[in-house]
Amino acid sequence: MDRAGADRVGVPAACVQVLVAVKHLPAAKSRLAPALGQRERSALVLAMLTDTVSAALRSPVVGTVHVVTADPTVVDAARAAGTVALHDPTSTLNDALAHAASRLDPGLPVLALQGDLPALRPAELTAAVAAAAGGRAAVPDAAGTGTTLLIAPAGTALDPRFGPGSAAAHAGSGAVLLPGGWPGLRGDVDTVTDLGAAVRAGVGPATAAVLDTAGTPATVSAREHGVVELRTDGGALLRCGEAAAVLGGWPRLRVGQRVRVHADAGGEVFLLTAAIAAPG
Repeated sequence: MDRAGADRVGVPAACVQVLVAVKHLPAAKSRLAPALGQRERSALVLAMLTDTVSAALRSPVVGTVHVVTADPTVVDAARAAGTVALHDPTSTLNDALAHAASRLDPGLPVLALQGDLPALRPAELTAAVAAAAGGRAAVPDAAGTGTTLLIAPAGTALDPRFGPGSAAAHAGSGAVLLPGGWPGLRGDVDTVTDLGAAVRAGVGPATAAVLDTAGTPATVSAREHGVVELRTDGGALLRCGEAAAVLGGWPRLRVGQRVRVHADAGGEVFLLTAAIAAPG
């Protein structure tokens, strides 16, 4: 949707100021630690942030995107993605967002967006802003308990209440919970299951590149009785359950199909994603 399209849905073009708060990388995505090491988690966080803010910047209702963080590596990634980096050393996500919101133009709406929405589409964000209809509103996550977006109109405090049970907390504070489908907007990534859902929805290029690098290229060599047998390009034989394939969006893997294999530190395969072409 272009700028004229934004006006057609009743939202002024380039009017929304977006805030994305990001933790220090060593503390980010701790629930993925059983599957991904620190380096892989950090790379994934930066990639998801890049895809999230890139999608937001392509929405015609968004004027500016500000990434709030105290991590210098995140600052560099935010600037490379075309956003304004705001240094904020406050200890909590909500304090950081509230403080950053107070520094923005009070004459324009403010939207707090989670930074781990790798499948976000610009049209989803545009539609959510239109659905808010000029009021304070929130978008629950896919589970219905968390919050991925909170918007406050000009002259109204953002009053962020992110954290466990935030959807109910935001509703209790007067925000309208928006019921739109928007799988990319609702798809924040905290667990391996969330990551698989994002992969199936279609992650952005930065996240896809990280997954491509992190995965081991392999070929499906056999399938029977709910078990997938994989041969890596280095000749190693791996086995995994069908669940890992389905999680990555492969309900009908074929023998000879190329995949990327993602395994935890113990060697257990937890996810299969799209693969590079066969070598040679």
